[in-house]
This record gives sequence, C-alpha cells and structure tokens, in this order.
Amino acid sequence: MQTNARDRLITALDVPNADEALALVERLGDAVSFYKIGMELVYGGGGLAVAERLVKAGKKVFLDLKLHDIPNTVERATAQVARLGVHLLTVHGYPQTMRAAHAGRAGTGLKLLAVTVMTSYDDDDLIAAGYAEGVGPTVRRRADQAKDIGIDGLIISPHEAAALRAALGPSMLLVTPGVRPAGSAVGDQKRVMTPGEAIRAGADHLVVGRPVTAASDPRAAAEAIVAEISANLTA
Repeated sequence: MQTNARDRLITALDVPNADEALALVERLGDAVSFYKIGMELVYGGGGLAVAERLVKAGKKVFLDLKLHDIPNTVERATAQVARLGVHLLTVHGYPQTMRAAHAGRAGTGLKLLAVTVMTSYDDDDLIAAGYAEGVGPTVRRRADQAKDIGIDGLIISPHEAAALRAALGPSMLLVTPGVRPAGSAVGDQKRVMTPGEAIRAGADHLVVGRPVTAASDPRAAAEAIVAEISANLTA
C-alpha cells in the first residue's frame, strides 16, 4: 500500500505532442511526482521520449498502452517497455495477454496493471459487446485471474475498489481512473468518485487528467487533490 499522498496522484498527460506535455510538466513542477503517458501522446510522436526524460528527472511514469495481441508480440513489447525504466504498464485483462506480459517483464522492475473493464463502460455496454455478465462479475473474474498469474495490480473503477481490496488483500495495486473532484465535469466517464471517496474505498493511485491539465491553474488543481488524498489517508 502506498503512503505518500503526492505519489498517489497520477496526472494524465493526455495531450497531442511532446512540447505540450513538457510545458505542462514544467507548470506543475514538484506538485506532481507521477505521470501517465497514454496512446494520444505516444502515437502523436515523442511520447516514449517524454517518458524517458521524466524517468531521468526522477519522476515516476505510468505507460498506459493497454497491450493486447498474440502472446509473442505482447511478451516482446513488454520487454521493450521495461527497458525505458517506467514504473507501470497496462495490459488488457485476458489470461493469454497477462501471462505473456508477465513473461516479458521478467527480471525487471516494471509493474503490470491489468485493465478489467473500462470506466466508460456500464452493464449495458458490456451486454451490447456480447458479454454474458455485467461489470461487477466481469471485473471480479479478471481480478482473480490477474492475481493468479502474478500481475501486480488492476485498473478499475473506484466503485469496484472496496470489494476488490477486501477480496484480494493489501498487496494488489488498485489504480483508479474515473476520479473527479467535487464539482468537476464527468465527461465520458460513467463510474466516478471524488479523490477522497476513491482513497477511502481502498485505491492506491488515482489517475486524474482533465481536472488538472485543463484547469486555469494546473498546479493549484493538483495540490488540491493531493491535499484531499492526504486528508483521507489520515481520516
């Protein structure tokens, strides 16, 4: 379980290019110690170079690529990511994919997170996609499979955090997108909580993008979230 409130906040650099990302990092300064780099920045160019630069600067990096392919490709891609020195990598929570990623990171410090069900999905979305069960049972099945395979943690909605913490114990990292400070726009998320609620539910890390990056004062927005996290760690 993480104890440092600042390390609990992961700020999402969901911007289209490296220049915007680095400018945002500069504005945030020491208010943020942990960053997420996702598909937009990687595919827009320079995302992996930004990751390496942040690692060298002493920041933690979560590379959110949600790998999912044939096992050989996932294993080799995971090994390449591990060479960057990033802290976290996401893979989709299918057993074949998780086993391949686990093999690919062997002997490195890279931690793997399995994506259970996207926080923009609800029961109706899963049914429309052909799943026989809703969000709750699907998340629990994938969580149990991830633990059995040796995956370090899960990407989950904060609404699943309390039940999974009770079921899986303290060693499994629970990382929650779908976190919105009180009064913030929900956007395309469907299963959300405030930072304090998510921490009290058992989340280790909160991934927050637009409420920080689109704020008029991103640094102040990040500091407010860290303060809310800290207050709920000691409550």
